[in-house]
Amino acid sequence: MTSLSSRARRLWIDDKAVAAVEFAMVVPFMLLLYVGGVELGNGMAINVKVTATAHSVADMVSQNTQLTTAQMQNILGASAAILAPYATTGSSGNSLVTVTVSEISADTNGNLTLQWSQSYNGTSFGAGRTSLGANGVYAAVTLPPSLNGTAGNANNPNSQNDNVSFIVGEATYAYTPNLGYTVSGTVTLADSFYVFPRCSTNSPANSGGPAYYDIKYPVATNCTCIQHLQQKTC
Repeated sequence: MTSLSSRARRLWIDDKAVAAVEFAMVVPFMLLLYVGGVELGNGMAINVKVTATAHSVADMVSQNTQLTTAQMQNILGASAAILAPYATTGSSGNSLVTVTVSEISADTNGNLTLQWSQSYNGTSFGAGRTSLGANGVYAAVTLPPSLNGTAGNANNPNSQNDNVSFIVGEATYAYTPNLGYTVSGTVTLADSFYVFPRCSTNSPANSGGPAYYDIKYPVATNCTCIQHLQQKTC
């Protein structure tokens, strides 16, 4: 009995390998924090690039009064290149990115119309939105209060958003964490950016209002703001 109690007492006060036991208890949480930090950092970095892509495609289009198909494709392709060095296609060849640019116009009553929309998915070009509502991979367009031209809207005093046109740049990226896929799955990172065209031109054909800022697409020749306003070449 004495031998058993003395052994129990020695086991109780024995501090050998305590550090190893504590490390074994802590290491799973340390690995979880490390992996989570890496994946969160990658996701945030890609999200910044998605925002920059949406801003850039809208900004580059807004610097023209009319665009050819080739010019539009160049702008969409250049915008998607902002996502480098992150991949735009998956291991199986599937597209991870969608860049879309559209023009939306408001008539004399503030009613909105989708004038045109083009998209690039990292491998091919094509039509973008078909409507302002949710369609296909696109969510419904939610206008900032300052751009809502609906008649009677408190954010539209004196009808300042009637008979106007603006460019909408949208970008999405399907981000799949390398190590945390089983936890989060694929996360869709998305952003949009609104900007007014920079040059005054004729209004769209379906508008009865005066000339205002508008970008024609598609046309046979490209025309930039400098060509239109300064050089008077188009």
